[in-house]
Amino acid sequence: MAAILNVRALVRGYGLAPEFRDALLKLLDQHVAEIHSTTRISRKALSIRTQEKRTTVLCKAFMELKAGGYALQSPWSLKGKHVDYLVHAWVAKGQRGGTIENKLTYLRAIAQWMGKTNLVGTLADYVDRREHGLVRSYVATEDKSWEAHGIDAAAKIDAIAQTCPYTAVQLKLQAAFGLRVEESFMLRPVEAVRSPQTLAVTRGTKGGRPREVSIERKLAILEEAARLSNGMTGSTVPADRTLKQWRDWYYYVLAKHGVTKSGLGVTSHGLRHGYLQTLYEQESGVPAPVKRAGVRPDPQVHQEAMRRVVEAAGHSRVTKANAYLSTFATQERLQKTLPTVEAVREALVASSGNKSHAAKALGISRQALYRILGAVVDSA
Repeated sequence: MAAILNVRALVRGYGLAPEFRDALLKLLDQHVAEIHSTTRISRKALSIRTQEKRTTVLCKAFMELKAGGYALQSPWSLKGKHVDYLVHAWVAKGQRGGTIENKLTYLRAIAQWMGKTNLVGTLADYVDRREHGLVRSYVATEDKSWEAHGIDAAAKIDAIAQTCPYTAVQLKLQAAFGLRVEESFMLRPVEAVRSPQTLAVTRGTKGGRPREVSIERKLAILEEAARLSNGMTGSTVPADRTLKQWRDWYYYVLAKHGVTKSGLGVTSHGLRHGYLQTLYEQESGVPAPVKRAGVRPDPQVHQEAMRRVVEAAGHSRVTKANAYLSTFATQERLQKTLPTVEAVREALVASSGNKSHAAKALGISRQALYRILGAVVDSA
């Protein structure tokens, strides 16, 4: 039986009027675990984490309406003008387009529960996305892999293992098989190896979309994960921790070792980027576009490599591969707009050699700065 969030304690933490609160609780009790996404394959109820996020966003939205002078008597009083107000309030606060789109998804869900199927539109129905800088791009403009940031993944993970072997083995699973963070938490190594050739990724997947990944010569990592798996669930999350407790601990360990955007400039998700970029190169014979190697494969070879990357990543559309690989056209355009070597050197002098500060001053990523400096070394 699917787990259903106990919404009462969560909702009562907000200052909603009793009548409004009770009506909202009734809706949540009936629908909070229902699937709203049209691309989700699994028909299982939503995870507790997603149910909690859905409830929180809705409560905050109604509180924002109250603060804005819209004292709704009931969720059923929600109208188009209220959604319009919220969107413009979020835009004014500088929230990103993706964040606002996610909030609209939750509002669209509750509207559907109330039979108001056409009440909530898309972000573009309320504001000009280009005018407000809210265009959401699914094409990578910089390489997020650990390799691109000069990080020796094996050495870093070995260091992390000294603090926590469980976190380390989950990172190894992400690097070896392109798993998302949640997938590495929930993978049951013994159960997932259904043949010597393929690993079945079925738990914690996006949209409940299962997939199979080639094991190749990485069985030793799965054997290590199996040795660390707990006897209750079969996953590598220790039996004495809930998934939420483990998630907090996992990110604490990463932060301790500098694996953050503000630290080394990478997150653990960069391991998945590296895996998929490597897969593309294996399939196409040339580096992924984001590597800016200046070579292109045959168009048909490129399309097949893209298909394989999307299949391994567990996405539904080929274009989603661009989030990891970028496109040749995007990288050529970015190459034309990069600062000159002289500008980089001047920025480094001005920042006393601090590459992070120099990159920020130039409006580029540290990785782009490293690439420019690397090009100078290569041509010397």
